[in-house]
Amino acid sequence: MAQTPPSFADTEPAAPATTGGASGAAPAFSPLYQQIKGLILNSLRLGEWKPGEPIPSEFDLAARFRVSQGTVRKAVDELAADNLLVRRQGKGTFVATHAAQHIRYRFLKLVPDATVRDREAPATRTIVECRRLRANADVARALNLRSGDPVLQVRRVLAFAERPTILEDIWLPGSSFKGLTAERLREHDGPMYALFETEFGVRMVRAEEKIRAVAADAQQAELLRVSPGVPLLSVERIAFTYHDVPMELRRGLYLTDSHHYRNELS
Repeated sequence: MAQTPPSFADTEPAAPATTGGASGAAPAFSPLYQQIKGLILNSLRLGEWKPGEPIPSEFDLAARFRVSQGTVRKAVDELAADNLLVRRQGKGTFVATHAAQHIRYRFLKLVPDATVRDREAPATRTIVECRRLRANADVARALNLRSGDPVLQVRRVLAFAERPTILEDIWLPGSSFKGLTAERLREHDGPMYALFETEFGVRMVRAEEKIRAVAADAQQAELLRVSPGVPLLSVERIAFTYHDVPMELRRGLYLTDSHHYRNELS
């Protein structure tokens, strides 16, 4: 039997959540549109609407949750601002996807010094290694796993204009990426995150990064075709899917003699 969707009254306050200890706890109220945002987010997490697919109209969502269209619109606006949904004029609202051209390099911040237009040219990728192993304490902590849990480790080199520029080591939870192999990674022509979406149902929605300067060791220098000791930009990223579940640890080494790391702050 189908479950009755939750309903809300726009004129009533949201259910309170308490903060602090048992004594003297002050109620914290969640605005109604935030509750609707959470419900839509949960539907995205459960795969009710796939990446690239349209979601129901604001009218239909308002009827489903028994709230006003204005409340739904505010929730959808925030999800669009978070890059989880994409509005298309005259077409509706769609689940964001890393396969879309305008966001496929959303998490790649390395751009050439000469012109930003060159950044749109796809990098050529070489899969150096893809293996399954047990997570050490460092990887397990980053991915919220237990030491010894299965993980997939991928090492690859990205080259721009045939010049190796980025060396990446990537760790993924083994239970979420069963069947991912080096052959499948080599066959895939689009962004890696798009492959994760379509074949494993995992969408990276945000990331945290740490950046520092390092010197290339002998093995890294060989893969990047530079001399040992050459300065590199080290970028460590943890990427999260819905509800802040960590799904990837990525450690990249970037050559920056002809590129720079560009970020926008607001």
